[in-house]
Amino acid sequence: MLDRLQARIGTSDFLVLPLCIDDAGIDRGRRFYDEIGIANLPLFWAESLRVQLALAFVGLPTTLLIDRESREIGRLQGPFDWDSDETATQISGLL
Repeated sequence: MLDRLQARIGTSDFLVLPLCIDDAGIDRGRRFYDEIGIANLPLFWAESLRVQLALAFVGLPTTLLIDRESREIGRLQGPFDWDSDETATQISGLL
């Protein structure tokens, strides 16, 4: 769903930035991308403990909306329908 959202509204003003926090490294994330056909998203790796401490989250998935000044403007824990028309409209309204 995030891949479709990025394809739909991704611009210089909006980017889905996925973090792979697998302790084994980024390779498992890359295999996952290949398996499900992710085409529009970059993939970054970070140490899980550092990410959890820096971003203060305890569960996955956790989604943060960050503005251009690096301020958190939204947070959602758990699954969500990211490629719905309503979601795209709401995010576009924030931009």
